[in-house]
Amino acid sequence: MYRKSIPSWLKHFDFLLLDIMCLHISFFLANYIGDLCRLPFSNQAYLHVSVFITFADLLVHIFFQSFKDVLKRGFYKEFTATIKHVCLFTLIVTFYIFAVFNSESYSKIVIYFMGGIYFVLSFFARVAWKQFAKHSRLGRGKRSLLIVTTKDMVSKVVKAIQNNNYSTFHLAGVAVIDVDMTGKKVRGLEVVANVGNVVNYVCREWVDEIFIDIPEDYPYPSRLVDRFTEMGVVVHTNINSANSKAGHSQIVEKLGPYTVLTTSINFATPLQLFIKRAMDIVGGLVGVIGTGFLFIFLAPMIYIKSPGPIFFKQERVGKNGKKFKMYKFRSMYLDAEERKQELMDENIVSDGMMFKAEWDNRIIGSKILPDGTTKKGIGNFIRDFSLDEFPQFINVLKGDMSLVGTRPPTIDEWEKYELHHRARLAAKPGITGMWQVSGRSKITDFEEVVKLDTQYINQWNIGLDFKILFKTIAVVLKKEGSM
Repeated sequence: MYRKSIPSWLKHFDFLLLDIMCLHISFFLANYIGDLCRLPFSNQAYLHVSVFITFADLLVHIFFQSFKDVLKRGFYKEFTATIKHVCLFTLIVTFYIFAVFNSESYSKIVIYFMGGIYFVLSFFARVAWKQFAKHSRLGRGKRSLLIVTTKDMVSKVVKAIQNNNYSTFHLAGVAVIDVDMTGKKVRGLEVVANVGNVVNYVCREWVDEIFIDIPEDYPYPSRLVDRFTEMGVVVHTNINSANSKAGHSQIVEKLGPYTVLTTSINFATPLQLFIKRAMDIVGGLVGVIGTGFLFIFLAPMIYIKSPGPIFFKQERVGKNGKKFKMYKFRSMYLDAEERKQELMDENIVSDGMMFKAEWDNRIIGSKILPDGTTKKGIGNFIRDFSLDEFPQFINVLKGDMSLVGTRPPTIDEWEKYELHHRARLAAKPGITGMWQVSGRSKITDFEEVVKLDTQYINQWNIGLDFKILFKTIAVVLKKEGSM
């Protein structure tokens, strides 16, 4: 799943904060000098105007897109863009001052003086911050990008992406598809795959997005694009060599200096992503508080039955193959992972893509009595009511997981994935999801799990997340009522 282009004022929020900071420094200096070097904080008019200028500055940024292509602008374009912004801002503030204040209560000269200082500070702050973004954070973004190209173009394409990256992407590497250059480096970036193993590389490594740029006379790799998209990876193709594909969501946008056709199994708007993340933060905070209360009661019970750590930490595979540590309340004995192999014959998921057993003697307190009957323990209680899941709200706050998503596989499960299985990693993993509320205990076919997770990603919207959350609460309450 891919996010659509973000508005420039939100995308460059760091520049916006820097600009507002310059604005208030300018306003303070203009008032300080204009009032014969006296601190202006006690002046009610000063406080009144300081609130309005912040609001006015935001309006100009939003409606006139002052930061559109800010990272690509040279000194001259930045100079003219800053002048335009400051003039529009000063014009709005001047009209406001003339409408609200009389000449005795507030000096209009202070506003013009502020505009001059604001222009100087803002221009040099933007230039300095762009240099910092370009050189200090290059290649360290939160989205992992793999470049796919040919031998003749590889140096040019890598250089263009590096020079226009500005911390947007973590550059995963290069795949050269016409010759085998695996292991070599191009401008410090490693060639990690060739045409024969690039699909397997994407399936096994952290790759969020792929950029394809090939010569016009080179055959378009439609088969590769199909397989990447089948795995849920976002594919950007240089528009010069793009070939429109039916059945996938596609938009035209900019990636570095290139105009690309972006193909994905679904798109999300910035507003949708903002709401989903806000839900995660609110839900995560509530969940962490709940985890703290549960710890008070569960910790001693767990420790008495099985001395050792209260929390269980396990490496899982998250969105697009990015690994993270997932937290749970420990409901199994310390040697549970070692004993897992002994129980593989009892796995009711026939293809072995997940592990689920009717009875698991690794659970704390569980016993098989001499008469053959089973006795549940504290571990079963924790798992039956999904109390072990509560520490995952920490993962939600960290951004590794979401409230609603797909189940994050373990490393050994992920290593068995076929290409179409990887599509379920196109979204952030969640504490709950489509298949959990569709009869989790009854589903033993992994392909059915993949089908439900892929359906969730294809049909995702905020309303679907709310629906799944309400269903999850209903499932838990129903389980409680049946105990």
